[in-house]
Amino acid sequence: MRFASASRDVTSAFAASTSSHDGYSSATAADGEPSAITSAATVTATAAVVRCDRVALIAPPRRPYPVVPVGRVRSGRARRVYPRPARTPGGTRSVHSVHVPRNRARVVAAIIAAVATGLVTGCASAGEPTPTSTPTPSTPSAQPSPTTSVDPLTAWVDARLDAMTLEQKAASLIMGHVPGVDPAPMRAFVEQGAAGLLLMGDNMPATPDELAALTAAVQVDPEARTLIGIDEEGGIVTRLPWDDLPGAEELRALPPQATQDAFAQRAALLEASGVDVNFGIVADVTDDPDSFIFERVLGTDPRSAADRVAAAVTGEHGTVASTLKHFPGHGAAPGDSHSSVPTAPLSLDEWRAGAAIPFATGIDAGAELVMTGHLVYPAVAPEPASLSPRWHEILRDELGFEGVVVTDDLLMLQHNGLPEYADPNENAVRAVASGADLLLYALPADPSEFGISVPGLASAIAEAVRSGRVPETRLDEAAAHVLALRRSALD
Repeated sequence: MRFASASRDVTSAFAASTSSHDGYSSATAADGEPSAITSAATVTATAAVVRCDRVALIAPPRRPYPVVPVGRVRSGRARRVYPRPARTPGGTRSVHSVHVPRNRARVVAAIIAAVATGLVTGCASAGEPTPTSTPTPSTPSAQPSPTTSVDPLTAWVDARLDAMTLEQKAASLIMGHVPGVDPAPMRAFVEQGAAGLLLMGDNMPATPDELAALTAAVQVDPEARTLIGIDEEGGIVTRLPWDDLPGAEELRALPPQATQDAFAQRAALLEASGVDVNFGIVADVTDDPDSFIFERVLGTDPRSAADRVAAAVTGEHGTVASTLKHFPGHGAAPGDSHSSVPTAPLSLDEWRAGAAIPFATGIDAGAELVMTGHLVYPAVAPEPASLSPRWHEILRDELGFEGVVVTDDLLMLQHNGLPEYADPNENAVRAVASGADLLLYALPADPSEFGISVPGLASAIAEAVRSGRVPETRLDEAAAHVLALRRSALD
């Protein structure tokens, strides 16, 4: 069961046409949305110095990026509280109360454990007179010494990054689609340093065993999996010909437990076929039957959507990595992001009160990835969320997401007819600079048709780092998140 420890345990290291990633037919469409990548937790024993009036936490120096469990709150950062579903006996949730994130409790517990041994002796010397006593030679006082525990996953990620060039780090952020069922061109794509492959309808052989053989044949690194991603939502976005499980239209009329059961069974089908990441949990909300996304939403209001999003994440947990999409929410943005940049009229506070809730709930449930949409909320930021530093800041700092941020298919953005998005290299640089970790491309057989190649994208990102446009720490952070997910995906 892949991803179980990396996504949940605080003691573990953290086909439509090839130009349409979000299509409806399993033979012709792909939602182009990368799914879950699993970050891993860095478990560092912290030395504590207790001085009665304050506690100073001393941690060993480390890289500036966190390699921590998915869905956890960054320590030391204030987090806005969103209405979260409360647990029900069946394991699902209903949104009616404020849920205090369990990750915050774990952070507090870790701090308490770190300082507990120093509390008794630390305060005694803080200026208050204490009774004198005769020392007993047979019971000398023990002085706790600071210790540091290096998490194996973090150590591996650091060592791998230290050995990589800027171009190699940049290439490691790319996941692309290679049409067909021949593993040779797929391997050639991955051997250019890419993180993984996106499966679409044209990649589907006749049987699960054949697909498992295909995904096994493209593995090129014994230390990190070539990530295999897929849009397997069920319903109108289904890639596996043998997946006849219910999709969103049916599930939203049933109790949340039905969603958990369906996604657990779907995840088992994916795992058996060699798939690591499902870009399959739609966290958008709309009650408009004319909306582009209506047939794919798990709920027509924030409460019902949040219940089923959390259930879907729970169902997939430990089997495949889960992805929430399309952040910050397609439901409020009329139009199809495959051919335009839909615009949502909401203010930030209106978004927080509605569309944000299923995403916050899915993150608390342990989703490993969040997919950003090519959607504009003008009251929040002028650019699409996939290229917006502000929306990435909200995702990380307000919602507390620590996993892999993946873009929706960047070819969709390139093909919307707007000149500012016509350059694929510029789009890639802007995505990484804004906070994206994994760049998704639903490519045709000849990517050069659209001016795209793995070396070309990698070179553009590397040059942006050298010029100072993208901080090297941002590239390292993105590469670390993706590498942690790939390492965690190994059986």
